[in-house]
Amino acid sequence: MSPKILLTFLLATLLTSCITISVEAGTPAAPHFVTATLPATIEATPRPTRTPAPTASSTLAAGITPTSSVCIYSAVLLEDVTIPDNAKVPAGKIFTKTWRFKNNGTCAWKGFTIQYASGERMNAPDSAPVPDTEAGATVDISLDLTAPSASGSYTANFSLHNADGNAISIGTEKTFWVKIVVGTGATPVGTPASSSPSASGASKTVSNGKCQYSENAAYVDELANLINQARRDAKLPPLSLNSQLTSAAQAHSLDMACGNFLDHTGSDGLWINARMIRAGYAPSYFVEIIAVGLPQNAMSQWRNSAVHWQAVLDSNAADFGVGYAYNADSDYGGYFTVDMGRQ
Repeated sequence: MSPKILLTFLLATLLTSCITISVEAGTPAAPHFVTATLPATIEATPRPTRTPAPTASSTLAAGITPTSSVCIYSAVLLEDVTIPDNAKVPAGKIFTKTWRFKNNGTCAWKGFTIQYASGERMNAPDSAPVPDTEAGATVDISLDLTAPSASGSYTANFSLHNADGNAISIGTEKTFWVKIVVGTGATPVGTPASSSPSASGASKTVSNGKCQYSENAAYVDELANLINQARRDAKLPPLSLNSQLTSAAQAHSLDMACGNFLDHTGSDGLWINARMIRAGYAPSYFVEIIAVGLPQNAMSQWRNSAVHWQAVLDSNAADFGVGYAYNADSDYGGYFTVDMGRQ
């Protein structure tokens, strides 16, 4: 047997993570078996902002050393309740944009605000109050905005601030946004975002005996299109959707959402290739990337990591499948899995 060369690249993130590639040496032929495992996105999440607590009685999250005088403020954007990204809005129309957040920090939000940050203002106020929200609870935040009068694509960015005026990290992002398209043929203003369980493209919330969850076909399609657009921009061929990889990716997203974890090893101990094989796809090469939040959040998380972006633009992969599951009781709400491979 030819000796096997193990190349290990360490990625500096908040916690230790790695990408490992193994190939057979000694032959110019295409490698018989190549694996690439990417670190869980949660490991690249910035540390939440620490601010003196107003009281010493707050409940601390698991894994955080109790400190009576410290609050950890952190937020996760769970879903767009109304006006999904790139929704068509008639020129000059007033519409209400609603985001759903989870307070995944250790203290209640009191005196929080959202503030206009950049982009097309759309008549947004400088600042708007956020309802008080207990640690672990969710909250809907709404703004009345006005679509510009000229046709085009517009984005307004906002940030979340605590009572001291400090900006709070939202997952891996510093801002959140509303994106609309103004032009003819606009859909009715106020259309629910596709993340809503009752909206088109998403199933109703169901239970599998482990948790209550919902799926979202519109989010799956959007992320698949974003990945292939990024590949076309890089002069790479698009990946072909594969039903078996889609099944493997969806099963892992549901496993993470119900199990409240973010990792490439499933709750049953199976790893990437084993899940693909179980779904009927026998890979000679495979890559898996995972993320949380919304499709645009996922792309931002991967783009901000050279290793993950290399996987998005992997020229060795030919097929892919995308999975998404949303569990309101989990830390991150929505969980994405993208399985890429070649047989």
